[in-house]
Amino acid sequence: MLTTKLFSGLGFFLLGCFYLGKEMSPRIPSSVKSLVSFADINKNSLSVQEKWAQGKEIYTDFCIQCHGANGKGDANNFPPLDGSDWLTKKRSQSIHAVKYGQSGEILVNKMKFNNTMSPMGLSNKEVADVMNYIMNSWSNKQDKIVTKEEVAGIKE
Repeated sequence: MLTTKLFSGLGFFLLGCFYLGKEMSPRIPSSVKSLVSFADINKNSLSVQEKWAQGKEIYTDFCIQCHGANGKGDANNFPPLDGSDWLTKKRSQSIHAVKYGQSGEILVNKMKFNNTMSPMGLSNKEVADVMNYIMNSWSNKQDKIVTKEEVAGIKE
């Protein structure tokens, strides 16, 4: 009996949340639509958790060997991604590095790194997914998501 009431109550709560979410969703002015945030992902796309999981899988396959599971790099050859000022201050260059590779000296958190990161052959969507994972993992917290359209706009 208690179990039935519990499940019924939970069902009504979730149904209410769904209804309120549809009816009370804010209208976004067209002038602001280009600034996409995690809260603005439309209902027909993957959830934030699914995008994050896809980005994590790409990170595990392509990035973890150099930047580590904790995103801290190795302090000599491979820069940290966790708490990286380069990610936040040089968003376009960060996307470019993941999309096309990186060579030459860069300054990350006041430390010089001069190594080569080979291009990984990722699609624009995969680049966006891994960037969103990196930019929202460890101590990193970004509100503006990287979209595949933004990645497509980054030219070599």
